[in-house]
Amino acid sequence: MVVVAPLSSWPWENLGSLKCLLYGPLLANGFYSLYQDGNILQNWCLHILLLSLLRMGIHVAWSSYSNMLFLTRNRRIIQQGVDFKQIDMEWEWDNFLILQSLMASMMVYLFPWLGNLPLWKTKGLITILILHVGIAEPLFYVFHRFFHTHYLFTHYHSLHHSSPVPQSFTAGNATFLEHLAWSLVIGAPILGTSLLGYGSTIMIFCYVLVFDFLRCLGLSNVEIVPHRLFEAVPILRYLLYTPTYHTLHRTEKETNFCLFMPLFDAIGNTVHKNSWELHKEMSSKAGKNGKVPDFVFLAHVVDITSSMHAPFVSRFFASRPFVTKLSLIPLWPITFIVMLVMWGRSKPFLYSFYNLRDWLHQTWVVPRFGFQYFLPFAREGINNHIEEAILRADKLGVKVISLAALNKNEALNGGGTLFVEKHPNLRVRVVHGNTLTAAVILNEIPKDAKEVFLTGATSKLGRAIALYLCRRKVRVLMLTLATERFEKIQKEAPTECQSYLVQVTKYQAARNCKYTMSRGVVHACHAGGVVHHLEGWTHHEVGALDVDRIDLVWEAALKHGLKPVSSK
Repeated sequence: MVVVAPLSSWPWENLGSLKCLLYGPLLANGFYSLYQDGNILQNWCLHILLLSLLRMGIHVAWSSYSNMLFLTRNRRIIQQGVDFKQIDMEWEWDNFLILQSLMASMMVYLFPWLGNLPLWKTKGLITILILHVGIAEPLFYVFHRFFHTHYLFTHYHSLHHSSPVPQSFTAGNATFLEHLAWSLVIGAPILGTSLLGYGSTIMIFCYVLVFDFLRCLGLSNVEIVPHRLFEAVPILRYLLYTPTYHTLHRTEKETNFCLFMPLFDAIGNTVHKNSWELHKEMSSKAGKNGKVPDFVFLAHVVDITSSMHAPFVSRFFASRPFVTKLSLIPLWPITFIVMLVMWGRSKPFLYSFYNLRDWLHQTWVVPRFGFQYFLPFAREGINNHIEEAILRADKLGVKVISLAALNKNEALNGGGTLFVEKHPNLRVRVVHGNTLTAAVILNEIPKDAKEVFLTGATSKLGRAIALYLCRRKVRVLMLTLATERFEKIQKEAPTECQSYLVQVTKYQAARNCKYTMSRGVVHACHAGGVVHHLEGWTHHEVGALDVDRIDLVWEAALKHGLKPVSSK
């Protein structure tokens, strides 16, 4: 039997997404009061809900910025990526917003005058700033050091530190007891200012939103505070922490405990000795090229819906299998505008990265959506972007660049041949990766198969699969209306094998066929480029597939531990 520490779990943790119903009474009361009084300025229920939405927006915005690698790659403090385990662990990050909304409601019921605060009082901002420095900062510092004692850290605070890469959502990844303490920290200056008669609605909104903004700043893992600011005004380093400063606390654990002001670490003698030097080092990296990737996968955007699953749009959607969600429909107009902006003013950008055996692999994205590849007037621009990416990779010293999906379309650029012929002295190897794709599909077919029905039969991939199978004396029913293209492929086969290639024009021909495949069954072109890099091959893999290399590429993939996910 596992004994759970008191107040370590959330009261509503078993509700899942239904926890949003806890906002129901606030919403109902707010709209009822609005209907009765028509006064939205004094409607504290709607104010609490609005404030929660704005706070959520701040955390989401910071998460988006942190994951925009094309902006932040040279400012990142911890270089590793955020894995699925951390994303799942931080899934319920917004629990503290519900808690503080409920606590705010209780305070209004206990002190009804808090629900009738004026819209604005100038002295309120000055007062709350003084109370923040005099109450919130030292209170947080004491609580935080207390939570680093052995028992409390082991049973409570270790959860917060279990996120390897700090993100804005890490702020919410803590136990119920901790957030009760942090609620006292953020609530004390607000209540104090209001008790002194200087409280106002705008003051509360400003304080809470700035509070959250600064917390997200410290947890962003992106150093945006320039070191020159502290060199020009040295005292500022004791008044404002930096992402580097807080990251040192997360890694070292025994220093840099402050909320936002290192002054209190200086008073408590807990400033990490390398805080300022490391901050200068991280800040100085901005604008400089980081580590050169060994391998680049050059992708493109599929469609508007899938683009909303990018990590810098929503890392939660990005971490789940793709599905179309009704909740994303309101974002369509915004995404459509972004698509138009990308069409007019954009260039290939860094999307994601991972490390494989100490090699840096990156995914770059051509700023074009799938449908644009079929617009005749857009082809030249798309090829220019692909060429730009290849030349950039060549200049940086990238070893292999693999073209994804439509970026290697035969009608567009001959499967990459266009770029290799135009730039014969390329050092970077251009790879379409389809040889491994063909190998994966072929190895999905049982060795004793006698007949296969093949759609996409005259495509580059279909051609290679058909030629390979006919050599194994497997009868291939090639679904195509293009008789001329079928006959051209048939003539490529050895004379004794040509009879195994049969043209069919209807799906009904597959009624007696046990094994049916469509294009895109296995997405292996990325892995094909990886194998090309791992093997150190120096040739380009562009244009038509070399059927004789299929087995070689397959064996190389298996040698390096790359295995397909079976579709059977």
